[in-house]
Amino acid sequence: MLIRVLGSAAGGGLPQWNCNGRNSAGVREGVVGLMARTQASVAVSADGRDWVLLNASPDLRQQINETAELQPATDKGPRNSPIKAVVLTNGDVDAIAGLLTLREAQPFTVYGSKRVLDVLAANSIFDVLDASLVARKPMTFGRPFAVEGPEGPVGIEIEAFPVPGKVALYLEDSNAGAGFGTQEGDTVGLKVTEAGSNRHFFFVPGCAKLDAATSDRLEGAPLLFFDGTLYTNDEMIVQGLMNKTGERIGHMNMSGAGGTIATFGDLGVERKIFIHINNSNPALREDSPEREAVEASGWEVAYDGMTIRI
Repeated sequence: MLIRVLGSAAGGGLPQWNCNGRNSAGVREGVVGLMARTQASVAVSADGRDWVLLNASPDLRQQINETAELQPATDKGPRNSPIKAVVLTNGDVDAIAGLLTLREAQPFTVYGSKRVLDVLAANSIFDVLDASLVARKPMTFGRPFAVEGPEGPVGIEIEAFPVPGKVALYLEDSNAGAGFGTQEGDTVGLKVTEAGSNRHFFFVPGCAKLDAATSDRLEGAPLLFFDGTLYTNDEMIVQGLMNKTGERIGHMNMSGAGGTIATFGDLGVERKIFIHINNSNPALREDSPEREAVEASGWEVAYDGMTIRI
């Protein structure tokens, strides 16, 4: 099974279009050890021909243009695509906006929780994906399924499971209390398996906390891509970028007693990779003490173009 990180950044990417924070400015200035990043998405394939996208970021067109395996084949007519399905983990803009890039009368399948598919159904702009060509299929939690493209199964099986998270920002209900209307299915994780084998990995790009159910599921995983949005809970406030904590926007932070590094310490995950990394995160800098701490703890920081074969 081949895994390709198309984008590794959180919403807005790096540099973010309107941000002059230290990291965004540093990329524009060409600071060594600080690379540009597009918004988070991963492509996976069992055979190197048919591909499944895990989330469709707003940068998808650029990501396809930079990834030869995702481009049209020269021997299959004037229009074709190796992208056979898209699996969504939430309804945030940085996870679904790329679907609009795939609107050119191209058949593929979209999978999501009922909550996320309801978001698509409620917004008529997604009707540019012709329902006769683009099927929308709900994922049932805890029930693995064979991912299918227009021609049938593509050799990838997925099991979706709910994780602690938050409803998308643009769907928040200020009258709904502390959770802003969050319900099960707003944020999910994925177990991705090569059909007919035990080769698998987990993809959890958004997670608000490591509860017992998620901890039990991820224990001993061979490979995990996990929410790396922030290094500290208040870094966006401290840097003057946004008056919200990581907790408020539904993301764990890497550091601290209740952070990801500490809470994963005893879970025995073999390979751990942070993805969906915000432009404010100092661990993006390869020479920073934060990156040193991340790597000393056994974690890696995903980057655009990162390729893993399992």
